[in-house]
Amino acid sequence: MNTNFPRALPHDPIEEVFPDLFRVQGRFDMQPGVRITRNMIIVREGRELTLLNSVRLSPEGEEALATLGEVKHLVKLGAFHGMDDPYYVHRYRPTLWAFPRARHPEGLITDATLEEGGALPFGGASLFVFRNARFPEGAILLERQGGVLLTCDAVQNLVDLRGSSLLARVVATLGGFKRAAGIGPPWRRAMQQPGGPPLVADFQRLLTLPFRHALTGHGPPLKDTAHRDLAATVEKVWGR
Repeated sequence: MNTNFPRALPHDPIEEVFPDLFRVQGRFDMQPGVRITRNMIIVREGRELTLLNSVRLSPEGEEALATLGEVKHLVKLGAFHGMDDPYYVHRYRPTLWAFPRARHPEGLITDATLEEGGALPFGGASLFVFRNARFPEGAILLERQGGVLLTCDAVQNLVDLRGSSLLARVVATLGGFKRAAGIGPPWRRAMQQPGGPPLVADFQRLLTLPFRHALTGHGPPLKDTAHRDLAATVEKVWGR
């Protein structure tokens, strides 16, 4: 495996959102002058940690992670995240969970397959698959706190742009990203199969799930109003 890993970028401290459910907001340089924020989600079961939407941490961040437990699982939930997966596989040797068609950086292979109705690395949860999407993407419903939806790019909560560069904040505001439980236009364009079934059908299925909160790949935690906010986004994007 190539060990020339991307360096750790600035990130916030690990935040406990709900008991045994954490997130850490990091950064990502999309291109010169465009730095955005991104989230890694951490689920703890006993002393085992599962990381979703990996973000490499600083040495101090890794020390804080170690106080939570042992990294045992790594989940690739979204098609366009994963640049830090090789580092975590090299550093912690976790089980790497991914969809059958998932694309990994060179040298990585899937250890455990993600599929609807199949196993997950922690209990009290179920996997949702965006069946109509061009590339593999999913969400996980945690059956706690009235339902917590874990996502990567499919649902974003860019209501707070602090940590992003000025240019990124302008682009996010003008491009329609700054919205509670948003569905980003570039993600929709990339995921819609040419001539294929509409993505809206996947989101209509998603809205049949019982959840109150959401932790997304981008933006702060969305508490209490996640289902209502996502329904409003789907109506705004696709209409009734």
